[in-house]
Amino acid sequence: MKLTLKLRFHTAFGQSLLVTGNHPQLGMGDAARAIPLEYLNEDFWQVTISFPSATVPKDSVTYNYLLRQSDGSTVTDWGNDHMLGAELFNEPEVLIVDSWNAATSAENTFYTEPFQKVLLRANQTEFSRPAPAQFTHTFKVKAPLLARGQTLALLGNPEALGGWDTTKPVLLNRVPGKNQLSASVSLAGAAFPIEYKYGVFDAGKNSFIAYEAGGNRRLDATTTRCVIVDDGFAALPANIWRGAGVAIPVFSLRSERSFGVGEFTDLKPLADWCAQTGLKLIQILPVNDTTSTHTWTDSYPYSAISAFALNPVYLNLSEVATAANQPALKKIEAERQRLNALPEIDYEAVMHAKLAFLKQIFPSQKAATFRSKDYKTFLAKNQHWLKPYAVFCFLRDKFGTADSRRWPSHHRCTPEELGALTAESSPDFDAVAFHFFLQFHLHLQLQDAAAYAHTRGVILKGDIAIGVSRNGADTWQSPDLYDLSVQAGAPPDPFADKGQNWGFPTYNWPRMTQDGFAWWKQRFAQMGCYFDAFRIDHILGFFRIWSIPAHAVEGILGYF
Repeated sequence: MKLTLKLRFHTAFGQSLLVTGNHPQLGMGDAARAIPLEYLNEDFWQVTISFPSATVPKDSVTYNYLLRQSDGSTVTDWGNDHMLGAELFNEPEVLIVDSWNAATSAENTFYTEPFQKVLLRANQTEFSRPAPAQFTHTFKVKAPLLARGQTLALLGNPEALGGWDTTKPVLLNRVPGKNQLSASVSLAGAAFPIEYKYGVFDAGKNSFIAYEAGGNRRLDATTTRCVIVDDGFAALPANIWRGAGVAIPVFSLRSERSFGVGEFTDLKPLADWCAQTGLKLIQILPVNDTTSTHTWTDSYPYSAISAFALNPVYLNLSEVATAANQPALKKIEAERQRLNALPEIDYEAVMHAKLAFLKQIFPSQKAATFRSKDYKTFLAKNQHWLKPYAVFCFLRDKFGTADSRRWPSHHRCTPEELGALTAESSPDFDAVAFHFFLQFHLHLQLQDAAAYAHTRGVILKGDIAIGVSRNGADTWQSPDLYDLSVQAGAPPDPFADKGQNWGFPTYNWPRMTQDGFAWWKQRFAQMGCYFDAFRIDHILGFFRIWSIPAHAVEGILGYF
């Protein structure tokens, strides 16, 4: 098969274009082996690639274009829309007239999971008309903000495209599993070049609504009998989306069922309220575990002892306790009501009561929990952080401090020590595994709350603090990832004339570069278990950070 790729792109002097994909003839996705395109004219670049019969794939091939700048750097077009279906390799020649998909295009936002799975899900109308038995051209285009019951119509000057008659358009089908809509037509005998446009069509009312904005699109003649035209995004005049949300810390969501503090389960009635008022997003403060001293100072949500573990304060006890342990729960009902009635959160009393109850029921529930398939899946997926975190919590409580430098042993987390303490044969296994138990139930409750919000058409946005606690599981497990000789903060400004000292260590970016920022990728992936979007606190910290010597108290002694 001979494939010609014709990319619509206007380059500046010094720029060039290449293509790469998951096939040997396309360089196997390696930018260094990408195939260069040739300049055709001010509007197009082109390349022709032969696929010998021995290289014909059995499955689809995906590819992307690369823009090489004059300084040698490259930019890749966005997404995975560019695809060669396996059936195309049965054709002797194929021409694809492509569009560059810029990552900066606002329309790409609407193909992210929050929009596709929640916010726009109700609008996605499946529409299918059979393709003609014989066709020469397939048109593909994207329109993420079509209303329910709508599809796109293709009209143009050839008779096969309706001759501009809006009562006889070619209607596009939604491509299964893809973001595109498409229609196949036979343009054999048409007078090229042809002009055409897309428009919005109400399939339910069988009526044409409006053309896309801008001038007519143009397609030149070709001798190739199999042509695919990828037009990128339709230029629809109403291609906008508006939504509003609410930002609130979970601890403020006290409900009648709470235990003195807002809990993950309280996100559900908030999602109900959002649905009733038309809000689309709930943004919360960080919910990672901050338990360092077992005092009220642990209530600060931006000083986490783990960038992965969730805070036990948000656990709903009634959701954890089995039917056999409900009587034990009733015994602390009076304390729950007392704490829930306070005008302010008694953080220490809430944590003490919750942990005491959870430790009470753990022995009777651990066996069934640890045998469950869901728990085994959770442990296997999260053990890279869960085991060190649980051991850290055990040692913190055993030695009475989160500062590992003051521990009589286990100053560093070696694989051997970690394995010994987390083994079921360890005499300390129950004390360590208690934290597995807590994190598993926290995981279930937050995941369940997020799933419920989705059923109400609401998405959940988390918050990633830029720093981690100096005395926490992360710095104890991997001290080489941090610069513990300094503290992060902010320089003097009109709000703080001596600057701010946050106390967090800064990051050892050269070391993080060595493994491709694996810690950050794991952290983002963990957030993706619960949140549809997340805020990165102090995003400037990725590029510059106000660093204060570890011995200093005030932020004024720092430097960028």
